[in-house]
Amino acid sequence: SFRSIHTVGILSSQNQGFLWKWGPGETWHQHHPTQLPNNNILLFDNGSHSKSLEHSRVIEINPFKNEIVWQYAGSPPNSFYSFHVSSAQRLPNGNTLICEGAHGRIFEVTETKEIVWEYINPFFVKSLRGDVEMNQVFRAHKYSYSDESIKNLFK
Repeated sequence: SFRSIHTVGILSSQNQGFLWKWGPGETWHQHHPTQLPNNNILLFDNGSHSKSLEHSRVIEINPFKNEIVWQYAGSPPNSFYSFHVSSAQRLPNGNTLICEGAHGRIFEVTETKEIVWEYINPFFVKSLRGDVEMNQVFRAHKYSYSDESIKNLFK
């Protein structure tokens, strides 16, 4: 992900060029692209520095057709906006875990975009400039309790 030039892509290690790219112009300051088992790309499109009303969305892109096949966005659009950081993770049950990082919000949505649960980070700290308190979360990842790395924590 080349967030500063609003582009996400798949690079070739052989010729050092793009095998596929999306942008600039389709995403704005995006974060955390991941390749899904179906070879689609899931990412958090921050929507920062866009030419329209700033708003975020989570999009699943089919790179073979160059089209968005699923997206989560706010209604109205600017009700869901994280100008930086953030992430999205497709879960084994088909739901999507979303981290709206700038506001410390982590939530899970179904394929039909219904919110299953949400958590808002209650811990605020002063910004680096010290002029505002923030509860940011850089990224979130959901683990199953049966995951070996989690089981080992409780031994």
